Amino acid sequence: MPDTSPYDDLIMEHIKNARNFGVPAEPMQIATGTNPLCGDEMTLYVALSGERIQRLAFQCTCCGISMASASIMSELLGGTDIATAKPRLQVFVATLLGRGGTPPPGTTRAQQAILDTVRRFPTRARCAALAWATLQGALDQRSETILQP
Repeated sequence: MPDTSPYDDLIMEHIKNARNFGVPAEPMQIATGTNPLCGDEMTLYVALSGERIQRLAFQCTCCGISMASASIMSELLGGTDIATAKPRLQVFVATLLGRGGTPPPGTTRAQQAILDTVRRFPTRARCAALAWATLQGALDQRSETILQP
């Protein structure tokens, strides 16, 4: 029987076994994100240590692509310097939302899987961008991010 899933194996793995999902025991900065077009809601927990993103965790009431994207982002950017993370976030969000050109240099296989999903299903772009835009907002000292149409 042919595979009828809209997502590749990597995305499905992150949907089924999301990394860093749940409320962390230690106190962290909290940022929320909303995609009003579909109703996805994300709570992002960010632990900063100086100029470094020490750890990321999340909870959401969201679709699979939002969850997989948040899981991938939390693995990729946890432990990253803020100065490195900010431009990566900006370019990746712009690429997802069709405001940028090609994927940025250093795009990982996981990020490419997200981009490929969005190319096949453009209506899911905001779902895929929600976690990334919420982290971008948190690093800019915003506690709430609402993705605009």
